[in-house]
Amino acid sequence: MSSERKVLFVCLGNICRSPIAEAVFCNLIEKNDVKDKWAVDSAAIGSWHVGKSPDRRALTVLQKYQIKYNGRARQVAVNDYHEYDFIFGMDDENIDDLKRRAPNNPKAQILLLGDFHPEGDRIIRDPYYDSDIKGFEKCYEQCVRCCEEFLKQYS
Repeated sequence: MSSERKVLFVCLGNICRSPIAEAVFCNLIEKNDVKDKWAVDSAAIGSWHVGKSPDRRALTVLQKYQIKYNGRARQVAVNDYHEYDFIFGMDDENIDDLKRRAPNNPKAQILLLGDFHPEGDRIIRDPYYDSDIKGFEKCYEQCVRCCEEFLKQYS
């Protein structure tokens, strides 16, 4: 029987926050030599960007920190609630949507990623409509802090 834990990061469109969180967590588990103990993915609440690569600004930030990412947007599916151990939303609206769509008796715990931020910076604001890259930088920094704390608590 596998002891692998499965984590799904979710945001509205799966092209900004959740792929950054996925990439950060994958990088973190690789650096901590626990990659074989985790399965990681990301998904969207909505279907607008399904099949698309992340926003170029998200990819620019990841590249700046030498983190590779080649995922494509997908939408959350009912099966995800049974397959994953943890489903992380990026803001309260994501959490409300995830809980509303959840089937009865899901396996996954639905959690706000920001609840793991050591300084209480709970909401990972959507930088999609920003005109620059600053919101993506902040998103990256929040994801790093939250993912580090989550991994510390659940390793």
